[in-house]
Amino acid sequence: MVRSLPLVAVTSPTRRDVLRGLGGLAAGGTLAACGVPTESGEPAALGSSAPPSGAQARGEVTLWMRDDDLLKVFRTVVPAFNAKYPNVKVNLKGVDIATKLPPALVSGTGLPDGSFWEDDQIGQHADHLYDLSTLMSKYRADTVQFKLDVLTHHGRLVGVPWDTDPGLLYYNDEVVTGAGIDPASLTDYDALLAAARAIKGKNPKARPIPLEQDNTLSMMWYTMFLNQQQGHGLVDASGNLTLDGEASRRALTWIKAVVDEGLGARQKFAGTAQITMLDEGVISLVPWAQWFIFIPQSGLKKTTGKWRVSSLPAWTKDGARSGLMGGSSFVIPDKAKNPELAWLFYEFAVYQPDGYRKVFSKNSVYPTGLNTLVPSVKSALDPAKPLVDKLPQLGGVDNWAISTKAALEIPAGYTAPSWYGQAAKYLGVNIQRLMDGKMSVDEVIAKSMADIKKNLIDRN
Repeated sequence: MVRSLPLVAVTSPTRRDVLRGLGGLAAGGTLAACGVPTESGEPAALGSSAPPSGAQARGEVTLWMRDDDLLKVFRTVVPAFNAKYPNVKVNLKGVDIATKLPPALVSGTGLPDGSFWEDDQIGQHADHLYDLSTLMSKYRADTVQFKLDVLTHHGRLVGVPWDTDPGLLYYNDEVVTGAGIDPASLTDYDALLAAARAIKGKNPKARPIPLEQDNTLSMMWYTMFLNQQQGHGLVDASGNLTLDGEASRRALTWIKAVVDEGLGARQKFAGTAQITMLDEGVISLVPWAQWFIFIPQSGLKKTTGKWRVSSLPAWTKDGARSGLMGGSSFVIPDKAKNPELAWLFYEFAVYQPDGYRKVFSKNSVYPTGLNTLVPSVKSALDPAKPLVDKLPQLGGVDNWAISTKAALEIPAGYTAPSWYGQAAKYLGVNIQRLMDGKMSVDEVIAKSMADIKKNLIDRN
């Protein structure tokens, strides 16, 4: 399974110098696309001249990936890349990125030329990364805007957007219809609560909606509810905290209702207990990231084929029925030896059909295609040209059409604070206390704002 932020029980979770002088780079590397060091000490931009093309591109490039299925998938891309760039040797290495990349960025030693990275970690290290704004300019219109928003820090676009993880609603069709509920009626969160009540009324042991026990995942869930509402995040465009705003209160109040009415199952995502509850029909309504798909696809036995997927409910009348929960991108360290070669590989794998089809379509790693996420490239999100198969585990619904529609409808205008990846130790912890019945909505907001301001904003 591939997903874009650390998942419990699957894998363990997880600035400032200019580019070294051009003459110190590895022999044979072509540097036509490199930016130049700046006298101000700000990281240089990449793309001040045209990148090399075809046989003109020469050298060796080292790219870090997580050491998992994603590494295997991207290795299948290399032959197609070399058909276009025959003189570039690509070394894809599986490493513990969360442990190895941050210190390498700070020290400037042992760096790769490019790396996969979780979006929530990129902001706090943005000034160790190349500004890719110039190179990305021709692809902006073809990129999901939310991803561009996430990767823009102080006006610098510091990553190549890779996957988009839209929020979707997964539900056990047998349980839902058995409680007299028309799945098509689940268009807002009040209706979802009403459905959960009806399901519990029919089966007192039911706890239809999952409530995560992990600090990071519970915060991601909450922020999915925020960015679903016209691009809201933890801060506004001026960097001011928005935890006490209407969107935040609405989401937290809804979560509290799930808790207070006994409609939620507190279990770790993909843990044994949660899998059992899903298979026994105890959990049956799951508003979650697209990567939940791997559970009905490969983790369930009794209820496989009974699950379906649809758009998220909306918070307001005619409101957005899509949000984002997770995501990852590719970054290029500003001290990389061959940054332009890293760019060429990422450009090919992400934006060119021969590349992204290799990644997402059926292959030896994913026989039905990589369906736990979708590309961030709009032209790749054609519902009429699916990159993945329909799944019998989801009753044969068109999961590609549903997920791509959701990705394209994620509201834009999001502002990503550089400290987002550190906020779970405060906001995530307090959301857990809300789920434990130990904090009110007002207390979660007040304490989280105070904690974040003191420990993350003022400190930076």
